[in-house]
Amino acid sequence: MNADTTGPHAGPHAVVVGGGITGLAAALRLLSAGARVTLLEADGRLGGKLLAGEIAGAPVDLGAESLLARRPEAIALAERVGLGDRLRSPATTTASVWSRGRLVPMPKGHVMGVPGSAVAVAGLLSEEALRRIGQDPELPPTELGDDTAIGAYVAARMGHEVVDRLVEPLLGGVYAGDAYRISMKAAVPALFEAARRHPSLTAAVRAVQASAAAVPADVAGAATGLGGAAFAGLDGGIGTLPGAVADAVRAAGGTILTGTPATALLRSGATGWRVVTRDRTLDADAVVLAAPAPVAAGLLGGHAPEAAALLGGIDYASMALVTLAFRRAELPELPGSGFLVPPVDGHTIKASTFSSQKWGWVGASAPELFVLRTSVGRHGEEAQLHRDDEDLVAASLKDLGAATGLAARPVATTVTRWTGGLPQYPVGHLDRVARARAALAGLPGLRLAGAAYDGVGIPACVASAHRAADAVADEIIATSETGHPGAGHSS
Repeated sequence: MNADTTGPHAGPHAVVVGGGITGLAAALRLLSAGARVTLLEADGRLGGKLLAGEIAGAPVDLGAESLLARRPEAIALAERVGLGDRLRSPATTTASVWSRGRLVPMPKGHVMGVPGSAVAVAGLLSEEALRRIGQDPELPPTELGDDTAIGAYVAARMGHEVVDRLVEPLLGGVYAGDAYRISMKAAVPALFEAARRHPSLTAAVRAVQASAAAVPADVAGAATGLGGAAFAGLDGGIGTLPGAVADAVRAAGGTILTGTPATALLRSGATGWRVVTRDRTLDADAVVLAAPAPVAAGLLGGHAPEAAALLGGIDYASMALVTLAFRRAELPELPGSGFLVPPVDGHTIKASTFSSQKWGWVGASAPELFVLRTSVGRHGEEAQLHRDDEDLVAASLKDLGAATGLAARPVATTVTRWTGGLPQYPVGHLDRVARARAALAGLPGLRLAGAAYDGVGIPACVASAHRAADAVADEIIATSETGHPGAGHSS
């Protein structure tokens, strides 16, 4: 277990449970608000699903590799911790879909795979599917209700082929889930709201596109040289962000304890909390639960059984990343940044990213090598992760060969398993989260944050962290002059 108690900080005490990017961002925000902060992470390392690594001497991301640059939260966090000059836009954003045995350029003119016209997806879908898309404006409006599965809704208006060959692989890259279960309201909220206002789905898609086109490039992105790019990475990997945030937390006087799971959460007086670990008890004025939903559910069972039951019902998908390094001279020409794979075609891999072409810093670090990665597994396919590393590498090479003609043998391979890594957002998810939070409303100084609640992307996680931190800071800082139970640590 590592502990850092440098620089005692005045003010009320907040404990953050969870050391992924959400917990780290919450800790830094709380310190900025004037709280003393202790962060507890059950694992031996920080960062959650952000993990920097290397293969054959080349730096790579072994977890999340990019962040949405058109949202400001993650960009601002990177700048706050001194990484602004390392933000990079992708060297290429051209991607393909491996469909029916051939690589087809990724169509434009769609919103998360939902086309605004048949012309937009003419190169990928069959003539029958294109005719079905063209019939969408002639259909009567479809009642959306409070929520609906995006796959079911799109299939009802445009046919299953649009879902199976475009929506499914795109959503799968975000959630590793099933488009026929994923909540449209949670996963594509702009399209959900537009579909309420417009008589057809194609009209709703075009409205979302027009709205996005009217928004100027993000000022933060422009300032960092991203030029309004939709996504960004970091030179050296997105996985370097957690370490930089952790350094900033420590520099601001925060304490970080790794290898220290919270085992119990107890009330202390009328408003305080007591967080129990294996070897100590921490008195706190406030707690931010930034751990996965099942962990939060376990800690809340004695205080808010309804919230615990709701959080315990949040499902997670597991997946693996297979990272491969080849001698560049032995590879055929590979197109763009990689390709997506529709699950309906029955292949093992769900996507491949050509890292050496997508990120200039990967290619520059090892110019004689070519690094790529594949993803395997999604919700309901957990058996894939029980295959041994060699089997997953062999399956990836087989699919890569079929898709691109690649026949070379890798000089190095790394398999990274993310068991229970991606929370699922089925129909009704947002309502579940709202009810869980409402059930916690009577417990002062306690908030939830993380990918299970407000969005799975890095900016969404940072925003969730900031909302939770601001809420508890407003409570505990405002009352700190009257005294607080978290005046110190007790062992």
